[in-house]
Amino acid sequence: MTPHAPGMHERIAAQSVIEELLRQQRAVPPRSSFARFWGYSPLAADSVAWYLGAQGEIEVGKNLSRFPPEWRVFHALPIGTAGADIDHLVLGPGGIFTINTKHHRGKKIWVGQRSLLVNGQKQPYLHNSTFEATRVTKMLRERMPQLPPAQAVLTLVSPASITIKKRPDDVQVLDANYLRRWLLKRPVALAEPDLVTLAAVVDSPATWSAPTSPPIPNLMAQFAELDGEVRTARVRRIIWKLLTIAMLTALVVFVGLPGLEALAKSFFETL
Repeated sequence: MTPHAPGMHERIAAQSVIEELLRQQRAVPPRSSFARFWGYSPLAADSVAWYLGAQGEIEVGKNLSRFPPEWRVFHALPIGTAGADIDHLVLGPGGIFTINTKHHRGKKIWVGQRSLLVNGQKQPYLHNSTFEATRVTKMLRERMPQLPPAQAVLTLVSPASITIKKRPDDVQVLDANYLRRWLLKRPVALAEPDLVTLAAVVDSPATWSAPTSPPIPNLMAQFAELDGEVRTARVRRIIWKLLTIAMLTALVVFVGLPGLEALAKSFFETL
């Protein structure tokens, strides 16, 4: 007997990103005791963006988990042949929404009608979000032709600010903190019978692309372990920085700035 394939509702927020992060980290050698002591990050340089992306999608996933029962939420839906996925797909009385999540903690976001800048650097987020929504609309309408189009939403996690000069025509740009409230205020676009049918279509693995890589066992346990190491390393780095500042301050107080300069000169002359 062929085992029943799990539904897409069982996929977790950031699943695709976490899988890629863990694959990349396999090639990273374990940190030495010296590196751990001084708080060197366990992440490879190429893994940092994947780690931050996972954090962002997990945060948005938590917000979306608090929807009323008439809403359905799916995460990390694989689409196409290049390993792409839909970060979050939300179905509800207000319609169909593709949620593209970007984690830019402390960054300044500027939004124009056709462009978006992060700290002054242009990013293709608006185009990509529109493409995702168009792709999902076409795919779902092959099964349910009467469906309204999916609406593209770009949600930004922990930005310093979002300045909207002119709202894009096809993408709703939101701070992640306001995503749930905005979705719940959408006017009714789908009746409950259509939602039930649509949710079944989305939940079917046959609707989506087959995984490009084998599943990773104990996915969240492995990510939790890595996440704990990253956070511990960050705390260690902060502690060492604070201790360094405290030591320098004490030297300035007890030795004086001229004396500190003389000590530094003497130290470097002995190297």
